[in-house]
Amino acid sequence: MKYKYLARTQKGETQIGSVEAASESAAIKTLQGYDLVVIRLKAVRKISFLPKRINIFERVNRKEVMLFCRQLSTLVGAEVPLVQSLKALGEQTENYHFQETLFEIASGVDGGMLFSQALAKHPRIFSLFFVNLIKSGEVSGRLQESLEYLANYLEKEYYLISKIRGAMIYPAFILAVFLIIGVLMMIMVVPQLTSFLEEFSSDLPWTTRALIWTSNSLKTKGWILGLALVILGFGFSYFIKTSFGRRVWDNLKLKLPILGKVFKETYLARFTESLSTLIKGGVPIIEALTICGEVAGNTVFKEMVFEARDKIRVGQSLSSVLEKFEQFPAMAVQMIKTGEKTGKLDFILENLAGFYSKEVDRTVANLSQLIEPILIVVLGIMVGILVASILMPIYNIASSI
Repeated sequence: MKYKYLARTQKGETQIGSVEAASESAAIKTLQGYDLVVIRLKAVRKISFLPKRINIFERVNRKEVMLFCRQLSTLVGAEVPLVQSLKALGEQTENYHFQETLFEIASGVDGGMLFSQALAKHPRIFSLFFVNLIKSGEVSGRLQESLEYLANYLEKEYYLISKIRGAMIYPAFILAVFLIIGVLMMIMVVPQLTSFLEEFSSDLPWTTRALIWTSNSLKTKGWILGLALVILGFGFSYFIKTSFGRRVWDNLKLKLPILGKVFKETYLARFTESLSTLIKGGVPIIEALTICGEVAGNTVFKEMVFEARDKIRVGQSLSSVLEKFEQFPAMAVQMIKTGEKTGKLDFILENLAGFYSKEVDRTVANLSQLIEPILIVVLGIMVGILVASILMPIYNIASSI
């Protein structure tokens, strides 16, 4: 909430301005932090046609959390008090929802709450992984190091996901444009030629008859197809939210041709990077595996990590459990075994994370180069069929006249 204030500086000068804070007491504390004596404070009521903000649109993306973590690490490293650092970052963020959250966290910490406890109240923004690494930093007295580990981890994950999405945008855009143009032609252009073709030629090629049938179906029953697609979309969305549906979908993603390899390497990179970061941050291996399973992003990997955690509790090693799963390559298992024997598991996991991140980059780059010629060939064939289905009957009619 925004508050307008009238305050006096240490030199006795009057100052007027506004401040964002979660509550009136938080606003007063913020102003006092700038050595201001508050004379008058008034909440600014925003007039809006909407009585409440719509929560569904209030979100904080990965990049904002990554930048926040990096900046907070720098401020804490410079020995700026945590509450003051949180308020400063809250004031400079452009996301109003994130700003409110940071002010609320700052107020909680200022009121005696642990930083990790204040973060845990906002699970939609700060994951279990994030909160537990901060908790480990608080317990060990290495909060700045934990924040630095987190910033590095979030940065690597952000750029990894960005590269994968970037590789998919181009083909998705081309296919969407072609689909829209194709539907418009079927609805607006083909019907203009249908009556002409049927009048002058009774023996139309099967491709032309299929084109005319598709055009008539879209024009007369297109709304049924649209409704069916919407229902299928909602049905699929509901299905993958169920535990069974999520497992089926996650298992299918790992078995897809070409893309399955990208997904597998992405999950391996995430698992090794997460576990390395947590171990470096001082989190016990059992707790670290629990967190890695929760943030795995794939049900199949989650179950494997949880099984490894349970077997480690009864005395087995991590490598002996992981070697039973085909999703974990022999090279990765052997390196983890070496890390366990030498006591450098975090270092080995970090190297594995770097290796699989580079593998994902290489696969995505090759996929991007492969997709373009495939798209050109596929679209060329489709355009050729479309043109031939219209032009060939017209050419035959012109030849017979």
